[in-house]
Amino acid sequence: MAEPDKINPIRQTDDAARALARRLIEDARFAAIAVLEPETGMPLASRVAVAVERDGSPCLLISDLSGHSKALARDGRASLLFGEPGPKGDPLTHPRITVIGRLGKLDRSDPGHAARRDFWLEKHPKARLYIDFGDFHFWRLEIERANLNGGFGKAYALSAADLRPAK
Repeated sequence: MAEPDKINPIRQTDDAARALARRLIEDARFAAIAVLEPETGMPLASRVAVAVERDGSPCLLISDLSGHSKALARDGRASLLFGEPGPKGDPLTHPRITVIGRLGKLDRSDPGHAARRDFWLEKHPKARLYIDFGDFHFWRLEIERANLNGGFGKAYALSAADLRPAK
């Protein structure tokens, strides 16, 4: 017996989906991060502060003492989940996006470090308490792809190019 044609639940990516995806990322101050534990290979999730650079790349400030920092030092593969549930209704009906890529640690000697630090403090002023501690470093996500859930029945697969800021 032939199996009926399966309907692809992923919609064709359009400008509205791209705009929603960029807004979810750019407006975020925090995200959930998922990495792989180096000792076990098991998934590890945490919450991180985020600021999005001009080119659309998410940037994180992470302590070397954190479990996710230790995992990233061994394997930079990670995903970030952006999107907060609204005040009412089922949280799963609110838009969210998972961005998948590789996080790379940025050296303090990088020529852009001072500007990145200032930009970070504009977004996260309370970070002034710890931003200069020796164990805190910036990490930048090189985006490979993303999965957008724009609400019930609104699933999209996006490329890195789809997430770049509109010109």
